[in-house]
This record gives sequence, C-alpha cells and structure tokens, in this order.
Amino acid sequence: ALLFGGEQVLTPRAAFMAVTRAVALEDAAGEISAESITPYPPGIPLVTPGERIPAETIAYVRHGVAAGMYISGLSDPTSQTVRVVTSARE
Repeated sequence: ALLFGGEQVLTPRAAFMAVTRAVALEDAAGEISAESITPYPPGIPLVTPGERIPAETIAYVRHGVAAGMYISGLSDPTSQTVRVVTSARE
C-alpha cells in the first residue's frame, strides 16, 4: 500500500503548527511528517503533514531522487532531509 495513504496521526494543521526538526530522510521512518512529500511525476503526495512516514516511502523517494525525480513539498531542496513533528501544540 505504498501509494495509498499513510497513518494520519495529526491533522495537517496540527502538524504544520507543531514544533519540528529536520531529520535525514533515511532516519525518518516512523516519524510524523510536518511537510508534504510529493514526487513529480506524478505530482500526487505520498505523505502529507500529520502522517507517519513509512519506511517503504523513504525507499521509494531515495530511489526516485537517485534517478532524477523532483520532490516537491520538502523545505530541503536537495531532498536529503524532511521536517518532522517534535511536539504538537494544542
């Protein structure tokens, strides 16, 4: 179920407003994303803010980036890190 929704832990708004930190993409499995991970092509988000990041998604993104795929939504233009939730604000 790689391309079919992840576990939604927080609302996108709660994840966006949360305290976050940047972690290396390969270390992000199981973390709650604070940003979207959207490969082009096809331009459909694999992960949205508030979703837990699956290890399979990380492998897919790393493989895609190595092949020249563009990833939108990450604050890191090199796609080497992703912002994850440290603590959610109420």
